[in-house]
Amino acid sequence: YMTLLVTFKALFCSFRLMENYTYNKSTYPVFLFFSYLFIIVANVGIVVLVFIDKNLHQPMYVLFCNLTFNDVLGNSIMVPRLLLDMLRPPSERIITYNECVVQVFTTHMFGTTSLTVLMIMAFDRYVAICNPLRYAAIMTNKMVIKLTVSAWGVALVMVGILLGLTIRLNRCRTLIQSPYCDNASLFKLSCEDVSINNAYGLAFTVVLFTSSIGCMVLTYTKIAVVCGTSNNKSLNSKALKTCSTHLVVYLIMAFSGMSNIVLHRFPQYTDYRKLSSILFHIVPGSLNPIIYGLQSKEIRRFLSNLKFKKVLPSL
Repeated sequence: YMTLLVTFKALFCSFRLMENYTYNKSTYPVFLFFSYLFIIVANVGIVVLVFIDKNLHQPMYVLFCNLTFNDVLGNSIMVPRLLLDMLRPPSERIITYNECVVQVFTTHMFGTTSLTVLMIMAFDRYVAICNPLRYAAIMTNKMVIKLTVSAWGVALVMVGILLGLTIRLNRCRTLIQSPYCDNASLFKLSCEDVSINNAYGLAFTVVLFTSSIGCMVLTYTKIAVVCGTSNNKSLNSKALKTCSTHLVVYLIMAFSGMSNIVLHRFPQYTDYRKLSSILFHIVPGSLNPIIYGLQSKEIRRFLSNLKFKKVLPSL
């Protein structure tokens, strides 16, 4: 009797394990697929709206398109490959070194550009609220191009140096303990001294976050001073809506990036790091078009007019 009971319990546990494995194997790719689909549709939709509606041909929306393009690019390189790997058995999850380098480049460009674009968007909000009469004279098409090039250019230089220091190393390992390739996972394949990589990586992180946080604090302090000394309720209401939206987007991006960086320093939290590294792409890319796009009065008006035009013929 005891033998039968032990056997039954073993079979029951095995069934439960298989059931959980099957559930996880089917649920996670489905969630990831629909998240990726939403990111593509929502972000591309915002870009199309800005392109076809002349009322949205404003510096704020043009700069925001940099963020949507970055979300699409960053997730398109990472998510499809991750989906394929999740559907494959572990023995078949193989990536070439060149593919891994491309993933490292796009992943770090995604994170860095997100912060640099949010910095130039903060400058745009500062000019709009603190110097409204000179806004058109300052935020010309030429200035928008300069800001866009600077945001992507700074990210390109910083990530280029980061990756250059890594690909110079000889490799003695082949296992990457991460859902996708990032710089830390790549240089951990080497048996050489990586102190330079660690030093530059630390400097990279400090400079990026210090400059972005400093930019936010400086611009929002000046905006708060202007709003505090102004009796214009319309200006204060507009500032509160646009700035709170921008600040929420920044905090989401900064928290996602910082969590991923910190968890890399603690090997005992490998599973949490893996989850964080995936959410680092999925969460900002999903929330940006919702928080920033749908909070816009012009975008809401365009969508309501479009809906009205579709309903009108049927009346």
